[in-house]
Amino acid sequence: MTEDPAGLDALVVVERPQHTLAVSLSAAPGDVVAVVGPNGSGKTTLLRALAGLQGLTSGHVTCGGRTWEDSSTGVRLSAQERRVGMVLQDILLFPHLTALDNVAFGPRSRGVDRAEARRSATEWLDRMGVGGLAGRRPRQLSGGQAQRVAVARALATEPALLLLDEPLAALDVGAAMALRLELVRHLSEYAGITLLVTHDAIDALTLANRVVVLDDGRIAQEGSPEEVSSLPRTAHVARLVGLNVLGGQSRGTHVRLPDGSELVTTTPYDGPAHVTFPPAAVTLSPEAGSGSARNQWRGRVLSVAPNGLVVRVHLDAAGGLIADVTAESAGRLGLAPGQVVWASVKATEVTVHEGTPAAAAPLT
Repeated sequence: MTEDPAGLDALVVVERPQHTLAVSLSAAPGDVVAVVGPNGSGKTTLLRALAGLQGLTSGHVTCGGRTWEDSSTGVRLSAQERRVGMVLQDILLFPHLTALDNVAFGPRSRGVDRAEARRSATEWLDRMGVGGLAGRRPRQLSGGQAQRVAVARALATEPALLLLDEPLAALDVGAAMALRLELVRHLSEYAGITLLVTHDAIDALTLANRVVVLDDGRIAQEGSPEEVSSLPRTAHVARLVGLNVLGGQSRGTHVRLPDGSELVTTTPYDGPAHVTFPPAAVTLSPEAGSGSARNQWRGRVLSVAPNGLVVRVHLDAAGGLIADVTAESAGRLGLAPGQVVWASVKATEVTVHEGTPAAAAPLT
């Protein structure tokens, strides 16, 4: 994207004995960038480097027209000197302060007088729906309430860059949904830049206008949520958005899976591959099918649960498959854990992606 002088321009290189992060990232004011990727891909390291909690081996960070760090000149502002708000996994609320004083801490640390800081903190707690809890200490708050206070504390400093590291991960479903709705509202009004680390496709699709996929310390894919979810380039993202993902070795239109079975596609490709197909493309039946589907597996039902307007079924076939069937079909088949069924997928429903050698089984 075109560099915005008021936005974020960063080249983050952090070298460690077992891992190197090398990411070039830019964002404009108002952008909400979801950062996704498997564990160990460098997501949290990226946020900590931008925040000033992790020094760069090389590179630079410029935000809001000001250089925060530049390895070529030796400039390096501390976290306190950067206009950054953080809700990181290891930066918790101060246990000895009330919710009000936790939120007021940020403005106070930037020189705002006590009365004005507390006024601003009260306003932010109200906006996050926890104004009535201002006098409570963290141990007196639920997980969802504490996260709302943490987000209020991060926003109270009017940061140029807001960093959110899995803000909903530790919450139950109800609390996560409620806070997600609050974040949608507040981030839409926030003039700064937000980076959101998440493992949840719902967060990436509902909160972000851009998605950056990290894999082994590099950007593997970048684009709008719609682009990334419709054509994922990594197995992790495919699983994140709810697709079935099978790794193997492709020769022509045949893919040999690790268990020795073969899957047929309509896309010729030679080499390590992973193939994807949506749960809705999986048909279940009590016996091996005789229809047009070229790909069939016999498997045992692991779980059956409602999923919106369909019933989601997890199977142990092909290393783990997900099928979405209608409630009528689930009832007709009498689907229940332990039941043996046949799963089938048409070759035309399968998408082939370049894979990695480690995920493939050799053709013989």
